[in-house]
Amino acid sequence: MTVEIRACRHEDLLKLQEISIETFNDTFKDQNSPDNMRAYLERAFNAKQLEAELSNSCSDIFFVYYNDELAGYLKLNRDGAQSEQMNNASLEIERIYIRKKFQKHGLGKYLLNKALETALEYKKKEIWLGVWEKNDNAIAFYKKMGFVQTSLHSFYMGDEEQIDFIMVKTLQ
Repeated sequence: MTVEIRACRHEDLLKLQEISIETFNDTFKDQNSPDNMRAYLERAFNAKQLEAELSNSCSDIFFVYYNDELAGYLKLNRDGAQSEQMNNASLEIERIYIRKKFQKHGLGKYLLNKALETALEYKKKEIWLGVWEKNDNAIAFYKKMGFVQTSLHSFYMGDEEQIDFIMVKTLQ
């Protein structure tokens, strides 16, 4: 087994769009209406939106490859790119997704470690994320990795308001 993490670049836009839609849809389609899923996917993962994210100097996107096959991705935000008003000593994990066929291979941990490494490179004091309150597997994973719930925020799936737990890990 070989695992490689590479920075996502502008020329990777179509691969980023494909994996974003696939992994988000696979993760949440069974708990949300088709209309709300469609509205969210069209808003969050259209080419113009993803191009803006790739162009943002305060965001980093990484692909993870498993045996040379694209298996997942990670999106990090710092400073003004964070999706919540946080201090500048924080780094946000906005997205961490693994394709279904690559789950249970430890790739989420590889991406989380990349996020921690990146936070330290930027001299951040904490790392945080929002996770849907009904995503028990992800919540358990983040707790195991040292994150604690500190607050809540609203996340809109189409026209439906959902609750995300804000989870934070303090860095040494």
